[in-house]
Amino acid sequence: MDIKAMLKKSGSVIGLVALFVVISCLNSSFIDPSNLKNLLRQVSINALISFGMTFVILTGGIDLSVGSILALSSALMGSFIKGGMDPVFGIVLACLIGAVLGSVNGLVITYGKVAPFIATLATMTIFRGLTLVYTNGNPISNLSDSDAFLEFGQGYVAGLPVPAIMMLIMFFILWFVLHKTPLGRKTYAVGGNEKVSFIAGIKINRIKIFAYTITGFLCGMAGAILTSRLNSAQ
Repeated sequence: MDIKAMLKKSGSVIGLVALFVVISCLNSSFIDPSNLKNLLRQVSINALISFGMTFVILTGGIDLSVGSILALSSALMGSFIKGGMDPVFGIVLACLIGAVLGSVNGLVITYGKVAPFIATLATMTIFRGLTLVYTNGNPISNLSDSDAFLEFGQGYVAGLPVPAIMMLIMFFILWFVLHKTPLGRKTYAVGGNEKVSFIAGIKINRIKIFAYTITGFLCGMAGAILTSRLNSAQ
């Protein structure tokens, strides 16, 4: 086995472990189980977004609008729940709103022939502006006392935070899609060489739209977790 190649491939993991060890030595409370659980809860939000971004980057794109998608889907979900919508349905709706917003990015990039950086920079500003106008700059608080809603961001199952469990579930689903399905192989192919992929009969536009849509979906899910955790959309 080529140790140099293995170290290069695992560089980020080694760096994370080294950082974990250093911080643990500097502060022993860092490895306290309650702190680690809290870290898992916090990391789950960024992790979900990064899972989707992985698909986008593999197609050779970038998405700058993920934070704005999270904000807009959270604000809409929060206002609907505040208006009497069932909180569980509100969470599902947040994911669907995120998926729709993500697909808008994909459509602009593929059929509008706009560079991903420019397209998502524009939608980032648009979605953020819509959120500001919709909420009038104020947080939407005290959304629900529903246990099902609050558990989604604050609860535990078998000692693990629910957001961390959702993160792991989505990780394994998307890992399977990326490594074990034709869709995953086509995603790699599009990012590797679009011309060859086109000649091979791959529907490039569909793959790119899927990548941005799944990113939006996961932004909506991350937004729902954050809103549930705070019981507030802001």
